[in-house]
Amino acid sequence: MTDRPHHRPVLPGAARFEQIDAGADPALLTEAAERAAEALVRGAGGSADSTLVERVVHLAESEGLETLAELWAGAPADSLAGVVWRLYLLRSWVYADPVGVAREFERGRTLAPVAEAISGVEDPPGPDEVRALVDAVLSGIVTSDFADTLFRAAAFARVAATGRATEQVTGESSHDRDVSAARLLTLSAQLEDAGRLELHGRLG
Repeated sequence: MTDRPHHRPVLPGAARFEQIDAGADPALLTEAAERAAEALVRGAGGSADSTLVERVVHLAESEGLETLAELWAGAPADSLAGVVWRLYLLRSWVYADPVGVAREFERGRTLAPVAEAISGVEDPPGPDEVRALVDAVLSGIVTSDFADTLFRAAAFARVAATGRATEQVTGESSHDRDVSAARLLTLSAQLEDAGRLELHGRLG
């Protein structure tokens, strides 16, 4: 993969988001979304700045997940913008129900041991551990090899999806459980495919 110069990024902030008019040309919106994602990933890569890492990890809280969705949710899974959105979506899901996620991960890791090893969740995987894992994944946008970050996120989602598919939850139909597990598995596959594209310099 061709080495890219790493510069201090201009992170998407309120002013940048406000400039994107909902009635603007879709092509311009797509271009703006990709530029913002590239600023995060390509501009920040390899940074050891703890303040910058914190800003990236907590971007959904500072800007609002809905705002990030408006910018990135429509981007294809094989684009840089689409991948960044999926990483933030994964973190949002974990923080919304860390107890449930930890339970699903615990159940799934015996059925998907290879993915469990790649994910890097501490043992035993409780709520604090799964939150720490997704924060570490988001920090990987600026501190680690981006492909490794994507593979780690994909592995985590795969283990959790496996656990969800086999878990019986009171009040939840088997159909709903299967659908939600399938969606999580799709997310895992998309992140893994993006990781392969990144390895070959074809992402974004």
